[in-house]
Amino acid sequence: MKAIETIFPVFFMIFLGLLSRIKGWITPEQKEGANKIVFNVFFPVMIFNVLFTSHIEAQAVSIVFYVFIAFSLAIIIGYVLRNMTGKKWSHFSPFLLTTNEGGNVALPLYTSIVGMAYAKNTVIFDIAGTLIAFIIVPICVEKMTADSTDIKVLLKKIFTNSFVIAVILALVLNLTGFYGFLMTTSLGSVYTKTISQVTAPIVGMILFIIGYNLKIKKDMIRSLLKLLSIRFIIHSCIIAGFFVLFSSLMSDKTYLMAVLIYFMSPTGFAMPMLIEPLNKTEEDADFQSAFISLGMIITLIVYTCVVLFIA
Repeated sequence: MKAIETIFPVFFMIFLGLLSRIKGWITPEQKEGANKIVFNVFFPVMIFNVLFTSHIEAQAVSIVFYVFIAFSLAIIIGYVLRNMTGKKWSHFSPFLLTTNEGGNVALPLYTSIVGMAYAKNTVIFDIAGTLIAFIIVPICVEKMTADSTDIKVLLKKIFTNSFVIAVILALVLNLTGFYGFLMTTSLGSVYTKTISQVTAPIVGMILFIIGYNLKIKKDMIRSLLKLLSIRFIIHSCIIAGFFVLFSSLMSDKTYLMAVLIYFMSPTGFAMPMLIEPLNKTEEDADFQSAFISLGMIITLIVYTCVVLFIA
């Protein structure tokens, strides 16, 4: 019964999003508006709160470093194997092998099992994902599309991103001990209630958007499955690395679930926007969307197994 109580609300919201697209209850423009509100406003606030209020241990630094190296290697491996999944998609396919959608997928699925108190377990992984998505990928794309790289433009893109701003500000305030000071004042309860109000609708909206985005074109299935298989192997190796390098953490099933759900989540939703300059036709964007949607199916299967056999 506990498994049903956990899984059913998640699948119901995803189904509701899927049904809304099929029936035309919500237009793509309305969905994009909701997605931008969550991704650019609510989610950065939640990330800020998680990092601001968390006790960041020294071990977290080594975890971020490990994930950053692993994500970087995923791009390199994708480049070496790019023709295996079809030359038609080889100009952007390596980038679909790196990063995971933590905020819009892994975090709500994970916290639906363990609660928001453990959200920092996946947020820590997202720090490395942010470095890859908003530093490494833009530099690579810029080099692939231009003869020279404008450093000022790249830096502006990086440091004006709401997620990056939230992470940097939260870490600075956390490390300076501002949170502890805030909680000793009368403003502490005001901050807590405000954050609670802002973050309350996030999970439901995110799951609805996930369902809305689930779409796959049949003529791309073969290439999609090949690329997805490579990604699955790479991310399985990343998970195996956690057992080797962070065995003490992996012995805790709460942390184990975070690793399994996060690294079996699809490519970051922001990736298609980041690599858009590489697109040659509209089919490129369709392929990217289909790849992420297909990745969601794997995520939901893993999530269901985690709830049934680990939680």
